[in-house]
Amino acid sequence: MAKNHLIHETSPYLLQHAENPVDWYAWNDESLKKAKDENKPIFLSVGYSACHWCHVMAHESFENDEVAKFMNENFVNIKVDREERPDLDDIYQKVCQIATGQGGWPLSIFLTPDQKPFYVGTYFPVLDSYGRPGFGSITRQLAQAWKEKPKDIEKSADNFLSALQKAETVKIPSKLEKVILDEAAMNLFQLGDAAYGGFGSAPKFPNAANVSFLFRYAKLTGLSKFNEFALKTLNKMAKGGIFDQIGGGFHRYSTDAKWLVPHFEKMLYDNALIPVNYAEAYQITQDQFYLEVLHKTLGFVLREMTSKEGGFYSAYDADSEGVEGKFYVWKKSEIKEILGDDAEIFCLYYDVTDGGNWEGNSILCNNINISAVAFHFGMPEEKIKEILVRCSEKLLNVRSKRVPPGLDDKVLTSWNALMITAFAKGYRVTGETKYLDAAKNCVSFIETKLLDDTKLLRTYKNNVAKIDGYLEDYSYFANALLDVFEIEPEAKYLNLAVKLGHHLVDHFWDPESSSFFMTSDDHEKLIIRPKSNYDLSLPSGNSVSCFVMLRLYHLTQEEKFLKIATQIMESQAQIAAENPFGFGYLLNTIYIFMQHPTEITIINSENSEICNFLYSKFLPESIMVSINNKSQLENLSKFPFFAGKSYSDKTSVFVCKDFTCSLPLATISDIKSNL
Repeated sequence: MAKNHLIHETSPYLLQHAENPVDWYAWNDESLKKAKDENKPIFLSVGYSACHWCHVMAHESFENDEVAKFMNENFVNIKVDREERPDLDDIYQKVCQIATGQGGWPLSIFLTPDQKPFYVGTYFPVLDSYGRPGFGSITRQLAQAWKEKPKDIEKSADNFLSALQKAETVKIPSKLEKVILDEAAMNLFQLGDAAYGGFGSAPKFPNAANVSFLFRYAKLTGLSKFNEFALKTLNKMAKGGIFDQIGGGFHRYSTDAKWLVPHFEKMLYDNALIPVNYAEAYQITQDQFYLEVLHKTLGFVLREMTSKEGGFYSAYDADSEGVEGKFYVWKKSEIKEILGDDAEIFCLYYDVTDGGNWEGNSILCNNINISAVAFHFGMPEEKIKEILVRCSEKLLNVRSKRVPPGLDDKVLTSWNALMITAFAKGYRVTGETKYLDAAKNCVSFIETKLLDDTKLLRTYKNNVAKIDGYLEDYSYFANALLDVFEIEPEAKYLNLAVKLGHHLVDHFWDPESSSFFMTSDDHEKLIIRPKSNYDLSLPSGNSVSCFVMLRLYHLTQEEKFLKIATQIMESQAQIAAENPFGFGYLLNTIYIFMQHPTEITIINSENSEICNFLYSKFLPESIMVSINNKSQLENLSKFPFFAGKSYSDKTSVFVCKDFTCSLPLATISDIKSNL
């Protein structure tokens, strides 16, 4: 089979299309020059490797010889992996939302040779159907319009461009007052699903930052209903099919309101963001249930998404053998054969029935308490738990021999940084050294493979690192360095985070709009220099940068960091209050700013009782650093956070707030009264 220009790429998504009859190019100087030289419109197709409808459109249209022949004659066809190029995805998704009111993948855009969009949509069936024009007829009409009505095309492109430029310049400054958090919490609460938790109706996404915000608001106000709702969301998710009950890890979203039927792809970022919620839920409730979900999820990432070099892979596909979810679902007859006498207990607990709960199969989920199962079978609860663990291990072993979903094994700096944060938080609440090791190994991996002085690269695969880092790569990684630093305060982590903080200000900051650009000042020039302020499935680079600046200020006392954090919060606080669903991470940052961070330094972490007391408490307004040995403290003495603190032979704790510090505290009761 002939191969097109994608054969030289490293992205698994682009390589999936390297043998299409469409003569695909990657987005690069060669393809953009070709469009200009030949005066041909560009067809730009944006997707990612685990995207179900991307596969459908590829199969229907891009593997169709007749459609491909027409595309090759009339367009320069460019494929983009949205995970490698979030800037292009961001720009043209916004165009799609302006044009159609919604976005998504695959994203299908027709551009002039100078990259201006003139027609846009998402998935198109190959033939006219479902009330949608078919891809074949769209390409014919647009190719004809390009030749016969160039003025119409130009006008359409100019309209899109001016709408896009207007959309980028929103700024409503406001004061940072508690009323911002009040309004945001009430608005978010109204979006909540009282029956099943989560926000809105189907499809339902996990929205980790919004859950975190409700925990913080409950702590701020003492209003328990916010905690109860957040915990209900986490309970329902962990018991639903969106959570892989035997293998651990979360699928991308639920297609129904009950969290039962997932879209089966597993993304690294979900399995980095969601465990932090369960760590916090454990700190709030001390309920082991939340720790079990945390262990299962981090265990899945260690087992199945970690490279030998210490980086983390990007995603697992939803499909295996061409069927969505086939890898994860079960027939009751199959379970009986594997589990024998234990099958009835397992099937009752995990809702496995003869008819199944989805398309004749069973998605494992849990709607019944262990106590009810124990009563039904006349057995002690502990015995039931043992049986369920044993059964899960057997089924996981059998499942591992099935044809697995496709793995996207590229390593993205930003998503890896989120995973570092998750492992650091996991270590904090469990004391499991393997989690801290995973975090530190990944930091070393990024430093070795993706960092040159302060210049980060975006993506790594097959020993090739490429594409200049985006705002999210820098901000997430700086944040992850601070998370590791708080646990193991080696000066190298803080020094690098400070350097990255300065790099962000020097190369990404836009003083006119009081926010960061998504791309650095030396990045490839596109039709606009994009900005992304919304915290959706991923926190925005702006929100994370803001949090990083705030943390760096408290550690270094560099006024520049505080000034920038404050400007971001003030410029977006009002819109965050009105639309909290899209600003969860920023609201968490506004919360810590308004609470005035409590600076906690543990000197000599020998006394595990004191450390465990502090680690197990929910202290989201704190910056907590554990000094493990004398040389660490000496190496950090130049930073104001550590000034005037001396090492002692027994564990002591300093609690500082608003530039006033306690004396060294050596008992839990003294620490409690100072917190």
